[in-house]
Amino acid sequence: MSGTALSVSAADLTQHEIRALRSEHNLADAHTHQSQSPGQREIVASLPQLWYESEAGKQSTFEQRFIDTFFRFRGQHTALGLNRTLLTYAASISTVVAGMYLKRRGARVSLIEPCFDNLRDLLVNLDIELVPLPEQVLSSADTVYDQLAQQPRTEVVFLVDPNNPTGHSLLTGGRKIFEEVVRFCRENDRLLVLDLCFAAFALGSPGGRIDVYEILEASGVSYIAMEDTGKTWPVQDAKCALITASADIYPDLYNIHTSVLLNVSPFTLNVLTQYIKDSMADGFASVSDVLSTNRALARELTRDTVLHHQEPAVPVSVAWFKLDESAPAATELQEELADAGVHVLPGTFFYWSCPERGERWIRVALARDPEEFAASMRRLHEVVTRHG
Repeated sequence: MSGTALSVSAADLTQHEIRALRSEHNLADAHTHQSQSPGQREIVASLPQLWYESEAGKQSTFEQRFIDTFFRFRGQHTALGLNRTLLTYAASISTVVAGMYLKRRGARVSLIEPCFDNLRDLLVNLDIELVPLPEQVLSSADTVYDQLAQQPRTEVVFLVDPNNPTGHSLLTGGRKIFEEVVRFCRENDRLLVLDLCFAAFALGSPGGRIDVYEILEASGVSYIAMEDTGKTWPVQDAKCALITASADIYPDLYNIHTSVLLNVSPFTLNVLTQYIKDSMADGFASVSDVLSTNRALARELTRDTVLHHQEPAVPVSVAWFKLDESAPAATELQEELADAGVHVLPGTFFYWSCPERGERWIRVALARDPEEFAASMRRLHEVVTRHG
């Protein structure tokens, strides 16, 4: 299938990613495709034991063990004592649960832009009215409150932190910007929805990751926070997502959640708990070392080309590139790369309210074996150097 056919027929980023899964040089989806570390191979070898342990134990035991381990790993100690966390199969299911709650309230939503387009699509499919919230509004603690006040009025502020694809975060360099966003939502009766699915990658950033739930709970703001394992560990999409809510809305959210699912597999929870413990033991090196190696190579192989690597505030598992003015549009370059067997994502779908703004951007996934990533980037380099 030609690259042009791919671009024309894909209705969203996920459809691009599905087709890229058929390719040797898949730099499209942000799912984890790297091989197991030595510690992780030990977990794989113990899978029969984990299976029988899960079979013999209680569902609640594996749920609570997973939740406790997850939040301790991320330094979210306040969340441990709330007892207001629900589990789902994936972040998209958590978003559906949150979206159903928003729909019930008849809420309009200010959604961050750019962001991965399935957030927009899920909410639109629930007939929720969306208003774009430019990421640059969130850049300064001194101006963020006033900037938010100048945006079109909605009932919900929906943010992704760290953001996919840019790696932007409210929490780098301190807590002030995040506190100002929370204060705005509290004082202006806005529900704050947070997608924190890439938050693990902040653990290696200067200052680490502050306890966001401490700030949320102390403020009295109404909130929904979603977290996930799916973009962190190489577990072949055996994943779990968490959704935590403030006390005022938790009962309604719980009732919606139970209409969607009963439970997440105890075996999956047991396995994921072991992966998290392994990362706690190795300081997250099995994940972060792969990403830093691949990001360094991506920088090197795009230097002095029409692609300009954007340094993220948080080293997330994707790289965001701005296209030089002399380069083709993102959709054209994506098609050209696809014809050469390399699949990346054009920026158009990330700018969900105005796709034309994304024509100067592409996203490259980093969670790959370094040897395979190097081969893909060399192929990408061959294509982009045609344009100077």
